[in-house]
Order: sequence, then C-alpha cells, then structure tokens
Amino acid sequence: MSARILLAGLAAAATAACAPLVGLPNSAGPTPDPRAWAAACTEMDDWDKPGPPFRVYGNTYYVGTCGITALLVTGPQGHVLIDSGTDKGADVVLANIRALGFDPRDVKAVLISHEHFDHVGGMARIQAATGATVVATPDAAKVLRTGKTAAADPQAGSGHPPFAPVSGPISEVRDERPRTFAGMAFTPMMTPGHTLGATSWSWQSCADGVCQTIVYVDSLNPISDETYRFSDHPALVSAFRAGIASVAAAPCDVVLAPHPSAAAMRDRLLGAKPLVDPAGCRAYAATAAARLDARLAKEGAGG
Repeated sequence: MSARILLAGLAAAATAACAPLVGLPNSAGPTPDPRAWAAACTEMDDWDKPGPPFRVYGNTYYVGTCGITALLVTGPQGHVLIDSGTDKGADVVLANIRALGFDPRDVKAVLISHEHFDHVGGMARIQAATGATVVATPDAAKVLRTGKTAAADPQAGSGHPPFAPVSGPISEVRDERPRTFAGMAFTPMMTPGHTLGATSWSWQSCADGVCQTIVYVDSLNPISDETYRFSDHPALVSAFRAGIASVAAAPCDVVLAPHPSAAAMRDRLLGAKPLVDPAGCRAYAATAAARLDARLAKEGAGG
C-alpha cells in the first residue's frame, strides 16, 4: 500500500476524529471502567459471552463479547461499527452500543475484518437493526451474500456453520484508498491469507487533543482444515506476505485484533502492557510472519 495514500487517509481521519460531536452524544452516561471487562472476561473466553463495553481511546469503543471483538467509532455524522460477532453475539454488540448511550440506528456503515461466522455471522442481524451499509472486499462480499464459507477458503473443510445471508446493501472495497464513512476516514489494508477477503483497517481517534492511530489488524493466522496446504497456493502465500508487510509498515499507535487475546487485551487494560505502543503492529506482523514460515516449513517436511 502506498505510504502517501495511508498518510492522507490518517490525516483526514484525524481532522474528523478531533472535531466536536454535533447532534450525537459522545456517551449518554459514564463510560464503564475498562478493567471491568478484564474482570469479567478471561484470556481465551467464549465467543458469545457478554462483557461490558468500554472506551478504547477517544471516540473508539469496544462493544464486542469476551471472545470476539467488535468496535464502535463515533462521529459527528453517525457511527461506524467494525464486525458483528456471531449471530448470538450480535445481540451483545447491539446491547453494548445502547449501554454506552448510542443508538444503533445511527450506525451508518459496518466494516468487516474477515468472512468467518464468528466475526460476521451476526451481520444480517446488525444490518436489520441499523440499516447500515456493510463494507467488504469482493471475496468477503460473496460469503456475506450466501452465508456459507467459500470453497477456496483454507478452512472450508472445517465444518463452519452457515449464517444468515446479508440481503441489504454491501459496498465492495477493491483497493486501499481511504474511505469516508459517517464523516470519518478509514484506510483499508488488504490482508488475505486467513481468508481470501480478509481486511485490516486503520483510523485515528483523539482524546484531549492527542490523536492516536488505531489499527484493527485481521487474524493473519495460517490455519486451515486437515487437507489444505498453503504451499499449493503460491499466489495466496504471496498476498499473505504482502499484507503482513503492510501491517508492519503502517503507522500504528494502538493495535487491536478480531480475537482480543491476539492483541493481549486483558494485559493492556490491566496495565501489564501499554495500550499505546508504536511497535505493536510490527510485533503483531512479526508473529504472523513466523507462524506462516513455520506452517510452510511443516508442509515442506510433509506435515
């Protein structure tokens, strides 16, 4: 991805994120203490277990479950949600949005990380409650419209359950230009590998005049069913490595992930690790690259 494009998107995001909220509440009541989530949720928790919402930074809030991340970014012209969780988890997400004092009907766009049921299985339910446009890559959009794992997905043979198809509008993202949703700029990074349509997103949130670049990095985990070999798909491996490199090179102050444990969420909320860490994306990418190398080496050895 062009550094010029990414930086332009982040500059636009900073302008929007630091603008005062007009007509929409930043929160109708006190924001729950983030440590309450850490107290309610374990490191590797159930995907549908409710956990209290909390402010991550500025106008970015965690509204997901204990085991699956969903994020709400609030703005002067409405809100943007990222991921839905499972079908059951979507009810938790909607309840958490309301608990923060926001109206789900003010959500204008729903972005996705990757097209597996644990992250988008509740997308139809979310869209019905919000009326928002779903934003996804073409490969991910195909899955959303059918509710079934793509045949070429590395985990296609793992028995992923089908989910309710998305019948409302889907806006397809085909490149890495910054996009504006609800008056706020978000920059997509194509990070296929875990799935074909996987996408990471970056934006800026500000608090007390200090803006931080938040990067929601997709799973980047080379796992599959028992028959799939990444080494038989060199184009996907090449795209996988390119996506990992984009994440490593991206401006990044706060790294988040679809599974909160992948970004050490509990440790960071409890102060054992810093929330703001400019090296976070590089470390996340290095771990992903090491996993991919190990997987390919195992396949090369006949594993």
